[in-house]
Amino acid sequence: TPRYPTDVCPVYAPFFGAMGAAAAIIFTSLGAGYGTAKSGVGTCTMAVMRPELIMKSVIPVVMAGIIAIYGFVVAVLISGKMSDPTTYSLFSGCMHLGAGLSVGMAGLAAGFAIGIVGDAGVRGTAQQPKLFVGMILILIFAEVLGLYGLIIALIMITSAEEPDCIQPAA
Repeated sequence: TPRYPTDVCPVYAPFFGAMGAAAAIIFTSLGAGYGTAKSGVGTCTMAVMRPELIMKSVIPVVMAGIIAIYGFVVAVLISGKMSDPTTYSLFSGCMHLGAGLSVGMAGLAAGFAIGIVGDAGVRGTAQQPKLFVGMILILIFAEVLGLYGLIIALIMITSAEEPDCIQPAA
């Protein structure tokens, strides 16, 4: 039976899914990029004073990079659900847009937090090594913000079921 656009599966529904996939990777990459740059500057500044602590100070950079992986996973999952535009519903498109924005904005916030804490933390650790454990704990709390967005995005992606988009015969 041929499939035609209906109210449930309009031709513009895949646009929302594509925007969700784009939002996921764009915003998490922005957060990861900011976190990497900001904490990387702190690492370089600290390395001038205490070069033996360089490996310890790379931890915030690695944690910032993980944020982009969350967005990549969600973008790939959303893209995989969009294989046939004739069966892609408006509900799925909106759910996928929400999922992309969820992980994207959470990743952006997490990246900002990791960058700021990482910069100040590695500089402070160079002067007071006892600060290291506290910095790691704060970084974990910042990283988990992105993880919350990933969890919500995965729930939204899996709850977007595909309806029957076959137009009834007139």
